[in-house]
Amino acid sequence: MAVYARPVEVLIDELGRLPGIGPKSAQRIAFHLLKSDQVDSQRLADAVVAMKELVSFCDRCFNVAEGPECAICLNGDRNQNILCVVEEPKDISAIEKTGAFSGLYHVLLGAMNPLEGIGPDQLKIKELAFRVANENITEVILCTNPNLEGETTASFIASKVLEPFGVKVTRLASGLPVGGDLEYADELTLGRALEGRQDLS
Repeated sequence: MAVYARPVEVLIDELGRLPGIGPKSAQRIAFHLLKSDQVDSQRLADAVVAMKELVSFCDRCFNVAEGPECAICLNGDRNQNILCVVEEPKDISAIEKTGAFSGLYHVLLGAMNPLEGIGPDQLKIKELAFRVANENITEVILCTNPNLEGETTASFIASKVLEPFGVKVTRLASGLPVGGDLEYADELTLGRALEGRQDLS
C-alpha cells in the first residue's frame, strides 16, 4: 500500500533516479515542491522542458550548446591549437573558472569503466582522433579525473590514440587529490595543476 498519493510517489521515484539524490533527499524535494507556490513549481518544470528542447551537445567538442556548436568552439579568440580533453561538460566550467586555459575542449562524455561496459567505443575517442588529425592540434591536455577510470582513460588515449600523431600529450600535474572529481576542485588547485601539467608523449 502506497504511503503517499500516487503523484507524490511517482515524483519521489523520479527524483530518486537522479545522481546524488537518495530516497530521503527525493522525499524532501518532492514535499518542498508540493508546499511551494504553483508559479515556482511551474518555473522549474519549464526550465527542465526548455533545456531538453533547446540544448544538445556541440557537434565539434560535445560540450552543451544551443546550436550546432558551443560558444567556446565559436570563439575565434581562443587558441585553436591546444585541446583540453575532459570527461563531462561540467568539467569545462571548473577549468574555465581558473582563467588558466584559453584553448579548445573535447568532451569524452564519460570515462572507461569495463565493469560497467564502458569502453573506448562508448566514448567520443574516435571523434578526438579525427580532430587531432584535421584541426592542426599541437598539444592535447588530458584532464580526466584523477581516479582509476580517469587514469585508465588518459593512459589509453595517450598510448593508443594520440601517439601515432606525434602530438604533444600532457596530463594535469600534482595538486589534485587522487580519487576526486574536477568539479569539486578549487580554482587555485586546478590552476596550479594546469600550469604544471606533465608530458606523456
